[in-house]
Amino acid sequence: MELLMALMIGVLTGCGVYLVLRQRTFPVVLGLTLLGYAVNLFLFSMGRLTLDAPAVIGAGEHYADPLPQALVLTAIVIGFATIAFMLVLALRALGDLGNDHVDGRSVGSDGEQEDQQR
Repeated sequence: MELLMALMIGVLTGCGVYLVLRQRTFPVVLGLTLLGYAVNLFLFSMGRLTLDAPAVIGAGEHYADPLPQALVLTAIVIGFATIAFMLVLALRALGDLGNDHVDGRSVGSDGEQEDQQR
């Protein structure tokens, strides 16, 4: 199980970094989302991965640590709000600039980037 979690964290991190380095805003938002998921899995795995352990202290001899679960729940809520803000910001930039490049420039017909004239 530890190998699977480590592999998934690595794949999510690698895909997230790849998407963050793209030129368009939507892949950047998706990359930041994947990086957030990788961090959540990492935080969750810090609480020692146990099978069939109760989440309540005192219900059994072995129990799951509730602190990483609370941290991940908080990170999910904050991540959702951040993603919603980034999407609104990307849509606003698309409406104002007319393109969705991260630097606000459009690509000309000869392949060079041109400044938008407004």
